Amino acid sequence: MKRIKKFKNVEELKKAIEQQEAARQQEKKKRVIVVSSGTCGQARGSLKVIEALKKALREEGLKDQVAIRITGCHGFCEAEPNLIIYPDRIFYQKLTPPDVRTIVKETLVEGRVVEKFLHRDPLTKERAWYENEIPFYQKQKRIVLGDNVFVDPTSLLEYLAIGGFRPFIKALTRMKPEEIIQTVKQSGLRGRGGAGFPTGLKWEATRRAPGDIKYIICNGDEGDPGAYMDRSVLEGNPYRVLEGMMIGALAIGAREGYLYVRDEYPLAVRHVTLALEQLYKAGLLGEKILGTDFSLDLHLAKGAGAFVCGEETALIASIEGRVGEPRQRPPFPAQKGLWRKPTCINNVETWANIPLIMLNGADWFSSIGTSGSKGTKIFSLVGKINNTGLVEVPMGITLREIIYDIGGGIPEGKAFKAVQTGGPSGGCLPASMLDQIIDYESLTAAGSIMGSGGMIVMDEKTCMVDVAKYFLNFLRDESCGKCISCREGTQRMWEIVRDITEGLGQPGDLELLEELALATKEASMCGLGQTAANPVLSTLRYFRDEYEAHIYEKRCPAGVCKNLIRYAVIPEKCTGCEACKRACPTGAIQGTRKDVHLILYDKCIKCGACLEACRFEAIEAQREEAITIVREVKP
Repeated sequence: MKRIKKFKNVEELKKAIEQQEAARQQEKKKRVIVVSSGTCGQARGSLKVIEALKKALREEGLKDQVAIRITGCHGFCEAEPNLIIYPDRIFYQKLTPPDVRTIVKETLVEGRVVEKFLHRDPLTKERAWYENEIPFYQKQKRIVLGDNVFVDPTSLLEYLAIGGFRPFIKALTRMKPEEIIQTVKQSGLRGRGGAGFPTGLKWEATRRAPGDIKYIICNGDEGDPGAYMDRSVLEGNPYRVLEGMMIGALAIGAREGYLYVRDEYPLAVRHVTLALEQLYKAGLLGEKILGTDFSLDLHLAKGAGAFVCGEETALIASIEGRVGEPRQRPPFPAQKGLWRKPTCINNVETWANIPLIMLNGADWFSSIGTSGSKGTKIFSLVGKINNTGLVEVPMGITLREIIYDIGGGIPEGKAFKAVQTGGPSGGCLPASMLDQIIDYESLTAAGSIMGSGGMIVMDEKTCMVDVAKYFLNFLRDESCGKCISCREGTQRMWEIVRDITEGLGQPGDLELLEELALATKEASMCGLGQTAANPVLSTLRYFRDEYEAHIYEKRCPAGVCKNLIRYAVIPEKCTGCEACKRACPTGAIQGTRKDVHLILYDKCIKCGACLEACRFEAIEAQREEAITIVREVKP
């Protein structure tokens, strides 16, 4: 890593940016191999791939002719570990150390594309040779994530090479605080943390709040199951987030701020720590930055993983060293926040958009999206989907475009059933709403929320009652318990849905569920309780027939709820291949090769391993005939 010099004034920083940009242009004259190595890449072996790549380049005498850039996540998590060879933009995916040795020899030395490492589209089965040909990227608009491929997240100089800190210089030298705020207001940027409150209005309220001491906070407490948008932004380009905070501090008059990141994100914590260290060494944080009167100190605060700390007043309590519990509002944090001082809190993605708005202008940003929801939104696309990953799309895109055009559809040709948006407090939308556009107002009207950007896709084998039970279990566990409506409401809703999945549902349960859900929503103090009813209300709204089948027919239509099913072999389809027998963990399947097999019900634990293993659809989940209806009566 090159030594960071301290920039004494704006002109020195401008000169360094120009030098790094020029060096990047020179770099384009030789080949560069970009390796995606975020958490997802490292989990699938990217670090071993990088070592093998370095060794192969040395052995072929290409060490000085080919540069390696190690970056954060490029979004296409399903394809990890992957690399891109520039300037050709050849994209190779799912690589192992032996694979990169082949690539170096075949592509770099002999000039041939190795087809077996190319991406194959799950729908058309066609191979894509180049990055811009891959359907996963074609309908995205990657204004926040797009630069990840060009930046080593551990190097300030790499960030300067793509024009980093030009927006900060513009805000520092050419704009008054009121002008910065007005630009953000005109852009239409809304908070990407879930509520969608206009960012400029929040900044304006904080600036106007009386007091000489003010704070800014980056909310990186990302706790939704299946969501990892903020983590990947912090891992892949922490400097953009920090630059956004610096511009925000200029606007509201803050001299101190915190990045609150959960300690469960070790790579994000490491990259943010390195970025802060380099910014202090460069004189971009601390006293009298670049020789001006502007001073700012930013600190890293690590959270312990409490979901409720995503709520801003609970997060503030955690930073202060208190139990992470929400408090009543008003006063809002913009009036009385951290240590009772005016505080501006935005999430990671919101801060990352600020430098782009300063650089390109409010009109540029507001030209993207819909009338009420401007810009792009990053979603984590997970679940029963072929192309798992992070997608950044313009507001106004449809669910169908995300799930099929970008996500590649449902694995194994199964039918799409539902998508859950907005995290555990979001809602489940059915196949009839695939053409629903994505923006704040439309999702709320449909019974869901934007949330921070989690998007979980479900196929025909998903039980929606079981899904509601899962999210209610998460919410009751994560409720801080401060208000009785949330503490008892989530618990009681979970108990009723649990009983329904176990065959103990009774007439009147659905009406009671709806009553409890609405009471919890109306009486709870913070966003966790106010949205905890969404999994129940949305599944009742769109999948009520599944609840009724569980209660009145004692049947799980999806064949998921163990107490309502038993697995059976269909004799005419069984080939005797013994795949189910090998998969069974309890020895509950009997039969010899090429003979019809039999499931012993007294040994079967209904794990579903046999169903997954069978390639001939010879095993099915049938209705369990003998269910004893016993419900515990509580005093």
